[in-house]
Amino acid sequence: MIKTGIIGIGRMGRIHLENLCTQLSGVEVLAVMNPGKEGQQFAEKWGVPIITDDADLVIKNPDIDAVIISSSTPFHADYAIAAAKEGKAIFCEKPLDLHLEKVKEALDIIEQHKVPFMLAFNQRFDPHFNEVKEFINSGKLGDLNAVHIISRDPAPPPLHYLQSSGGLFLDMTIHDFDMARHLIGSEVMEVFAKGSSRNYPEIGRIGDIDTGYVWLTFENGVTAMIENCRATNYGYDQRLEVFGTKGMIKTENPLKTTNQYLDAQGVHLSRNQDFFMDRYTSSYLLELKAFFNALVHHMPIPVTGMDGLKAMEIAIAAEKSRLENRPVRLSSQ
Repeated sequence: MIKTGIIGIGRMGRIHLENLCTQLSGVEVLAVMNPGKEGQQFAEKWGVPIITDDADLVIKNPDIDAVIISSSTPFHADYAIAAAKEGKAIFCEKPLDLHLEKVKEALDIIEQHKVPFMLAFNQRFDPHFNEVKEFINSGKLGDLNAVHIISRDPAPPPLHYLQSSGGLFLDMTIHDFDMARHLIGSEVMEVFAKGSSRNYPEIGRIGDIDTGYVWLTFENGVTAMIENCRATNYGYDQRLEVFGTKGMIKTENPLKTTNQYLDAQGVHLSRNQDFFMDRYTSSYLLELKAFFNALVHHMPIPVTGMDGLKAMEIAIAAEKSRLENRPVRLSSQ
C-alpha cells in the first residue's frame, strides 16, 4: 500500500483524489492540503484522514511515500523541492515553474536526493494518441516526414489567469511541444512562431496572443506544425496527424455521442466534447496508474522532469521567435 498525500484540491486535485479513491488499488490517500475550505470539504467527502491548510503536514509526514502536487503553479517547484528533501516520490502538475532557472534548480535538487519524479503531461496517456505512438514504433508509417498537431480551446481562461500564465506557448502549447518530442523521438533544433489576438483583443493588450502557429525542425530532419487557438464555437478541438514514407495516421475528435441523424439536408453528427476535462478523462487516470506502477515495480518514470524542461525551452524559443519575427535555434537562446 503506497500512502499518498495531495497538495492542492482545485480542478486537477479533485480529479486525482477521486481517481485514487475509486480507481486505483494499492494506494491510500492519507493526507490532503488545501488552503480553502471548499477543497477541504471535497476531501472530507472521500474520507481522507488528514485534511489541513499546512503543506508541511503532508510533506513531512513520515508515513507518506508519495506526494501529488496539484497546487497553483507558482508553488509547484518549492513543494517539489521540499518533498524531495523528505525523500518522497513526486507527481507534479505541469509546469514545474514558469521560470527556467527555477526549474533547473528544482530538478538539480530532485536529482541530488534520487527521488522518483513525474511531470503530468497527461496527453501522452490518451488512448488515441498512444495508439499513434505505437504505430510509429511498429514501423508501419516508415520513416517520419511530418507531424501536424491542432489544439483549440472553446474559450480562453479569465484575464487574471492569463496575466500570470506565462503566455500561450508556455501555458497551452507546451503540451503540444511535449507531444511532438514524444512522437518524433528527437530534439528540436529550430523554432519559428507567429501569433495574433484577433479573437480577443484584450488578450493582446496584456501582451499575450489567443492564436499561435509554431513550426519545429527536429535534429532528425522531421518537421512539426502546431496550431493553437483559445477560441472555437464548436467545442474542444484536439487533432493529430503523422505522415511517413509508408503511410499516415490521424486522430480525429471524439464526439459527445456516436449518434448520426440523417435528413434531407444530409448527415448530422454529435458535437465535439466541451473541454479537456471531458476529452482527457481517461488520460488523467492512466497517468496516475503509470506513476504508481513505476513506483511499485521500480521501473523508469514515464515522463521525467527533463521532458518538462525540454518542452519549456521550446516554449521560450517560440515566444522569442514570435516577438522577433525570426527562426530561433535552441542553442542560441
